[in-house]
Amino acid sequence: MNNVKIRSYQDLDIWKRGMNIAEMAYRLTKKFPYEERYNMVSQIKRSADSIPANIAEGWGRKMSKEFIHYLRIASGSLRELETHLLLSERCDMVCLTDIKPILTETEILSKQIWSLQYQLQTRNNKVTK
Repeated sequence: MNNVKIRSYQDLDIWKRGMNIAEMAYRLTKKFPYEERYNMVSQIKRSADSIPANIAEGWGRKMSKEFIHYLRIASGSLRELETHLLLSERCDMVCLTDIKPILTETEILSKQIWSLQYQLQTRNNKVTK
């Protein structure tokens, strides 16, 4: 592990990647049909911005157990976003080449979140023994 000092949630790689995913999702929704702006577009935006928001909120709670809880919520939002994107492609709102870069990033972030959850849980288990 590197020796980077984490002073804020904004220093976390998972938050940065979450922000990038949200930005990509927002940009993608500009390609959607106008009639989907209150339906699928809204769902994609809400699930996408929920990812970094929950990472930030969990960090702000200052307790590992609560941070793990918010990481789980962020992970759920990540899966929700993937589902909305895949459904959008299946319904011909966007093409697979449009969503593939976001799906690649969500796969990476999912692994990073899981890894951090595991590290925090392992640390918590050592403290309670």
